[in-house]
Amino acid sequence: VQLVESGGGLVQPGGSLRLSCALFGRTFSSYGMGWFRQAPGKEREFVAAVSWDGRNTYYADSVKGRFTVSRDNTKHTVYLQMNSLKPVDTAVYYCAEHSRFMSPPGRAVQEYDYWGQGTQVTVSS
Repeated sequence: VQLVESGGGLVQPGGSLRLSCALFGRTFSSYGMGWFRQAPGKEREFVAAVSWDGRNTYYADSVKGRFTVSRDNTKHTVYLQMNSLKPVDTAVYYCAEHSRFMSPPGRAVQEYDYWGQGTQVTVSS
């Protein structure tokens, strides 16, 4: 199983980015997907998740109303649209596949089996 992320970069405060994560080697449409981030010196934290069928989404309070998670099962890809970015959003962002078949994706790192390599997002003027 391989997850390949793209879309990170440098953006000014208030700007937007869209991250993508493509999954290869597993039945994408049967598992929830999550996004996490890790800033220097901090633990990896939950950002957002989407259920296996795309009907349910979950967000950390810190990003609610600014970020939107979605998925396209025909493309085996999950997205994270990030708007109104702030310097505190600066981190390496990771996508991950939930470990349980057709189960609601939780917020704990331990619930996820497979991880992408991470993509850097830097918000700075």
